[in-house]
Amino acid sequence: MSTTITPIQNPEGPAAPSRGRALPHRLVRPALAVLSGVLLYLSFPPRPLWWLVLPGFALLGGVLHGRRLRAGFGLGFIAGLGFLLPLLYWTGEEVGPVPWLALATAEALLVGLTCLAVTAVSRLPVWPLFAACAWVLGEAVRARVPFGGFPWGKIAFGQADGAFLPLAALGGTPVLGFGVVLCGFGLYEAVRQVLAYRETGKVPRAGIAVAALAVLVPVAGAAAALPYVDDSAEDGTATVAAIQGNVPRLGLDFNEQRRAVLDNHARRTEQVAADVKAGKVPKPDFVLWPENSSDLDPYRNPDARAVIDRAVRTVGVPTVIGAVLSPDTGKLRNTLIQWDPKRGPVETYDKRHVQPFGEYIPMRSFVRLFSSDVDRVRRDFGPGNKVGVFDLNGTYVGLATCYEAAFDWAVRDTVTHGARMLTVPSNNATFGRSEMTYQQLAMSRVRAVEHSRAVVVPVTSGVSAVIMPDGKVVQQTKMFTPDALVAEVPLRSTITPATRLGTIPEWTLVGIAVGGLGWVLVTSLLRRRAGASAATADA
Repeated sequence: MSTTITPIQNPEGPAAPSRGRALPHRLVRPALAVLSGVLLYLSFPPRPLWWLVLPGFALLGGVLHGRRLRAGFGLGFIAGLGFLLPLLYWTGEEVGPVPWLALATAEALLVGLTCLAVTAVSRLPVWPLFAACAWVLGEAVRARVPFGGFPWGKIAFGQADGAFLPLAALGGTPVLGFGVVLCGFGLYEAVRQVLAYRETGKVPRAGIAVAALAVLVPVAGAAAALPYVDDSAEDGTATVAAIQGNVPRLGLDFNEQRRAVLDNHARRTEQVAADVKAGKVPKPDFVLWPENSSDLDPYRNPDARAVIDRAVRTVGVPTVIGAVLSPDTGKLRNTLIQWDPKRGPVETYDKRHVQPFGEYIPMRSFVRLFSSDVDRVRRDFGPGNKVGVFDLNGTYVGLATCYEAAFDWAVRDTVTHGARMLTVPSNNATFGRSEMTYQQLAMSRVRAVEHSRAVVVPVTSGVSAVIMPDGKVVQQTKMFTPDALVAEVPLRSTITPATRLGTIPEWTLVGIAVGGLGWVLVTSLLRRRAGASAATADA
């Protein structure tokens, strides 16, 4: 008679330690997703670490590849937080953490949707191509919705010092961003294929070819675009003075001291005139003041008009003045005024893309529930509808006011309307000494290469800069110091492929992404139908 001995079962069961081991394992992908987002953030100015974007996207590709869609969205959202929470920290500089957290979270949700699309196409052949196009699709959405979009954090804007920058001249920020993302995903695919070879001992020729093309095509494209990166003076030169008058105090109350900002800029302009007379600097052909450099409407305040008149007559050349115009009725206008030394104000440009929650408050009563700071904007700004190109002493200068530099169309159409150089008058005083001004300066550097135009950036409190058509900064100021930059810049009439093609490259890449998503959807439906048919046949 044999006896079977049944082992005593552990009441806790063997699953407990396995659950303990599984928990850290489950945290690996979320942790890597956060790390990928942090690497993307670290690739942006003011750090010259543009190349970190490549391991950032390689890591993100590894996190998302082959995952379920819900997991792809969640991991993408986490990666978006790792990227955008530190990148947009400046948005809460003066108004506290609520607006910053709300904006970063909203944008991260859009990044999550983008990563859902990346995950969906990650099982397709040549998936790095479809995934990079899906990223461009996500950026295209973020640049348009909600409230006119918020393109801050476009991958292209972190590449002002990068090897891929010439791609901007081929197809603008969408093609530049596409090339960078494609290369990053290609690096992950290369690692994946090497691991597959080690596991199977077989050379995955198709996979290696896809990885190699994904890495090499953007590099080759950037090299091929180098002839478009040129700072020669095709149409002569212009000597420009950019005035940085500074503000009496940092923060939202930078203009509370009546006429202080205006007087600062007038004083610096008159100092330039004195330096010209003393032979210290060449006489400028025109002078550029920043956005909001007059804290008073010169059409309604005679003393402000007199101060501007005196400064412009003293320097003796056309001057662009930034002012807030307050008509009797209707909305305020963020306006650039062309001021002639003899005739006074002769032309105006109203900012066309006004900033939501900064220059106007959407859903004011609802937003007030979260922050009373919305009532600091007592009267909303309204957008202009005319392209900004001023004829300044015979030089056609394209105008993009501050926030507009982030939007492809707002810069491009000044070039198509004849601009030979560009200016981006800005006011960053409300964001203190944060990274914001350096992030915005990088945008202007990318725009310089994109359209092959010199860009002059006058800022109330810095950083002001003179940028050549090849994206190099030749002069710049320090923050929160009065200063003036006087420089000779080349004038150019070349129309780059990016300028000529406009939105065609972006919509082409978006179309490829949509095609890939459609392929995934159709394949999934056919697979389900085949499964249903097989089940019916078995029954």
